[in-house]
Amino acid sequence: MAKQDYYELLGVARNASEAEIKKAYRRLAMKYHPDRNPGDKEAEEKFKAAKEAYEVLSDPQKRAAYDQFGHAGVDPAAAASGGAGFGGFRSGASFSDIFDDVFGDIFGSRSSGRSQVFRGADLRYDLTLTLEEAVQGTTVKIKIPTHVKCRSCDGSGAKRGTAPTACTTCGGQGQVRMQQGFFSIQQTCPRCKGSGKIITDPCSTCHGHGRVQETKTLSVKIPPGVDSGDRIRLTGEGEAGENGGPPGDLYVQIRVKPHPIFTREGNNLYCEMPISFVTLALGGELEVPTLTGRVKLKVPPETQTGKVFRLRGKGVRSIHDDSVGDLLCRVVVETPVHLNHHQKELLREFEASLQERNGKHSPKTHSWLDGVRKFFEDLKSS
Repeated sequence: MAKQDYYELLGVARNASEAEIKKAYRRLAMKYHPDRNPGDKEAEEKFKAAKEAYEVLSDPQKRAAYDQFGHAGVDPAAAASGGAGFGGFRSGASFSDIFDDVFGDIFGSRSSGRSQVFRGADLRYDLTLTLEEAVQGTTVKIKIPTHVKCRSCDGSGAKRGTAPTACTTCGGQGQVRMQQGFFSIQQTCPRCKGSGKIITDPCSTCHGHGRVQETKTLSVKIPPGVDSGDRIRLTGEGEAGENGGPPGDLYVQIRVKPHPIFTREGNNLYCEMPISFVTLALGGELEVPTLTGRVKLKVPPETQTGKVFRLRGKGVRSIHDDSVGDLLCRVVVETPVHLNHHQKELLREFEASLQERNGKHSPKTHSWLDGVRKFFEDLKSS
């Protein structure tokens, strides 16, 4: 009786990928495995046929030979005469063996053959900077409490002159296999906690942990332009790993303190400058503070309060490129306080002189009052 085409048997196209072939075999293996179909000869035959097809099509060399010469190119009769079959599958393999080999890459059930290695924990350090430090960049020294490798035992956890022994429970692999029905599940060894080693004579410095707590001092270079929320990563400066694992990283979290004069939005700086009514009305020259010194700002006559002046290039240099933001100064009229009687009289005379020109000196006020008057007239007529 002629054998069924392997591609048709698995239900895949002839150009199917390795992943597609494996997926199709998994589906058939779960459906027809003898452990799930006891006494069903038809299911057993279908399982064997699917296994044979998978073993050929999952091997690049065998698949190429099959594509060129068909069944004769892979000589499946040779596999039937041996105990191992294609690819080393035992003809009497249990369902858990099939599951471990085909499904282990998904569920992580396949043993790695070595004890578990743990990467050290990442650490975070909150660093507060002044606006000047954040804008111009600086170098700061910070102290970090962390776990480091014990120097007395070189991280082994065992007393100097001794060495850890392999755990007899897991055979030094750090994991034990638990059989639950059809499934074989690996768990961390309860005796050695995944290290694969037992320390009978622990180091007196670290008490067998292989790590000790220390406070280390690090020099951190802060690049110009950082802002609140930015993080600087220091690779390998976190906690030491366990069982020879790599250390974690240190993340320096930036926070910029509020500034008494400037506020920052992106690469721009903002400030609000109180200015006298006389300077706004007649014009003048002001000294404006910047992070790099003072600059002169010319205020034209008849400037209105709230006017924003832009000083280009006086902001923050971007941390990502060479672009520089601006400084935006908003002028606000400062109402004089603690006036004496003479000063008050002068202001009243000044106000009276403005009213004589019927709003010419205060066009915004005049137009606003006209709008209010019209509003009430329209409201009354409706």
